[in-house]
Amino acid sequence: MAPTQDALYREFDLDLSWSERDLPERERTKHVHRLHPYLGKFVPQLVEALLARHLPRARNVLDPFAGSGTTLVQSLESGRYATGVDVAAFNCLLMQVKTAEYNLFTLERELRDALRRLKTFEANRPPRPTGYISQWFAPRAASELVFFRSLIGDYEHADVLRIVLARAARSARRTTHFDLDFPREPQTGEYWCHKHRKVCRPVDRAEHFLRRYALDTVARIHEFARVRGREREAQVLHGDVRELDLPGLFDGVVTSPPYPGLIDYHEQHRYAYELLGLDDRRDLELGAAERGVSAKAIRDYVDGIAAALSNVRRALRPLARVVIVVNDRRDLYPEILERAGLTIETRYQRHVNRRTGRRAGEFFEDIIVARAG
Repeated sequence: MAPTQDALYREFDLDLSWSERDLPERERTKHVHRLHPYLGKFVPQLVEALLARHLPRARNVLDPFAGSGTTLVQSLESGRYATGVDVAAFNCLLMQVKTAEYNLFTLERELRDALRRLKTFEANRPPRPTGYISQWFAPRAASELVFFRSLIGDYEHADVLRIVLARAARSARRTTHFDLDFPREPQTGEYWCHKHRKVCRPVDRAEHFLRRYALDTVARIHEFARVRGREREAQVLHGDVRELDLPGLFDGVVTSPPYPGLIDYHEQHRYAYELLGLDDRRDLELGAAERGVSAKAIRDYVDGIAAALSNVRRALRPLARVVIVVNDRRDLYPEILERAGLTIETRYQRHVNRRTGRRAGEFFEDIIVARAG
């Protein structure tokens, strides 16, 4: 007899419900996890715990909704191979930069050379940008970003420079300091800053961000190189996981699918798409915030996640575990998993301490462990 839903469900797992004292920010953002801000990402220590608890023997791990690549990074750190899939081009770029292996001497030399050339900005100032860039960046900041972009193609590690550029652009936008995630319109004048409790002005330059983040990126990649498993690689696939032909057979999955109606993942990094000319596939996002949570939106979400996990199941070894972290307050996942051909083994909750200002408050996540047939 199959276990009842009550038998499958344990109220909380306190071992995965860390306080700020237990897990300070410097540990949640260790090494490459802080190469670029990303809203709604895994805590790396949660992935560590889930791999150890539910996939202890897995050598090849898949994340079909890989986002910023936390599962890939932690799989490499624990000596596993990993594959990540995402429909968002920026996410894939970020994952590739986090998980690639580098000649560290060459990487540092190239980034320092780009910073040296940044000093020639005044003598080589590009034409004033137009469109989105001129709207969202002060004239000086926009020109500095565009000039740095013009240097990128000269380097072997161009993708690393692209991430530095995107991170600097995020910080240099004309927006309030307390609303960097989804600013609605450019902030061009003084404002009362809820973060700093004083009157602030929007940023008008980008050069100092480019310098700070270039050096920080080098340091973080060096730090990760010291702890990643030897001769382990990560593969990043850019596409719709509902339709991709997934390579090989995987020993297990650790993933956190998008939550319905919560985040627009392409819009979150709009500045990167504009500056880098990335392929925008927002029409393929599952559970996008702009679609809301109407009955139709929820049905489309269920159909989409079920189709994605059904395709994933075909790439798993028999009885492989699928570990899903999601806020399933609408209780959608029993149907989703049944339609995908996956059987729930157990599920439990963790308490998420939402630590900062405007996102403070109680929040809970479901951890669902299923098996492939």
